[in-house]
Amino acid sequence: MAKKKYVVDLTNAERTQLEKMISSGETKARQNTRARILLKADQDVVDEEIAEALATSVSTVERVRRRFVEGGLPNSLYRRKPRRDYERKLDGKAEAKLIALACSPPPVGRKRWTLRLLADKLVQLDEVDLEEVSHETVRQVLKKNELKPWQKQQWVMPGPPDAQFVYHMEDILDLYHQAYDPRYPLVCFDETSKQLIAHKRLPQSAQPGQVARYDYEYKRNGVRNLFLFFEPLQGWRHVKVTHRRTKQDWAYCMPQLVDEFYPQAVKVRVVQDQLNTHNPAALYEVFAPAEAKRILDRLEFHYTPVHASWLNMAEIEFSVLSRQCLDRRIAEADTLCREVAAWETDRNERQVSVDWQFTTADARIKLKRLYPSYQD
Repeated sequence: MAKKKYVVDLTNAERTQLEKMISSGETKARQNTRARILLKADQDVVDEEIAEALATSVSTVERVRRRFVEGGLPNSLYRRKPRRDYERKLDGKAEAKLIALACSPPPVGRKRWTLRLLADKLVQLDEVDLEEVSHETVRQVLKKNELKPWQKQQWVMPGPPDAQFVYHMEDILDLYHQAYDPRYPLVCFDETSKQLIAHKRLPQSAQPGQVARYDYEYKRNGVRNLFLFFEPLQGWRHVKVTHRRTKQDWAYCMPQLVDEFYPQAVKVRVVQDQLNTHNPAALYEVFAPAEAKRILDRLEFHYTPVHASWLNMAEIEFSVLSRQCLDRRIAEADTLCREVAAWETDRNERQVSVDWQFTTADARIKLKRLYPSYQD
């Protein structure tokens, strides 16, 4: 038998490394096979027997031997692709023009810029030749500059400094960081709507290998309003479903809050948004003056700033309610009430709360631009 040109002679450390790779169960199949080839070659097993034992070819065994001898253990286990040098398609001027286009409004009749639209526009502006630019070239430039013109984010924040905004914000933030006091419970209040939608055709349930399917046609069955009471420090919430969301409907929620939910409290501190329906005067439109005064004496209202509903922790709870319960077709009001009640019971039993971290000190740093300038 002819003597092998490429002889595998493993050190103890290399042998241990290969054995660990094989036994770990996390190595890719190709690397696992190469490791076994090296271990068998180190034991002077002939190439034909190695190939037959590992269900591979003799040429593969010979190639692994050669790469080990010429390049060492890593070179024999991992395939290293040669580095490719790509010719730069756009010069600095063209790249700057592309970035400016991606940050500009899209063409008339288009919702947003696409890669092909940007490429075509560069050609129209005579910045590049048609043969030099493609949507892939545009994609690489945008990726390098971390630009994504097809994405948008919504934000709600006042522009210029606003003392009114700052006053309401710091009032809410101070309230959120006070210790729990059962005599003065903190309740966040908010509202949202839910469109009742019924299927026109029966949906098909999920099957192995097939996702659930439903027809795109639907039937509108009206709208219901949801009022949410949320006490974050105790992990308690209640959702009330109503036909409307008028100030009279809001007024009927207030005696329920003080008499039914917190009969022992001295005052209930209510955080709510500055909506025209959230008007304490509405109690005098619904109840007798003495009753309206009695209810209001047990309430203390704190209003979030305009364009800052994110300061109302009830918004967080509504977001969870939407994702976990409401984000689907619900046909009837009775079904909506049952589903919401089940969600509410589960959350209350687990006492899910909110760990609010944003403080007044944080606001004075991160939202400094919203604070009016003052003189000593």
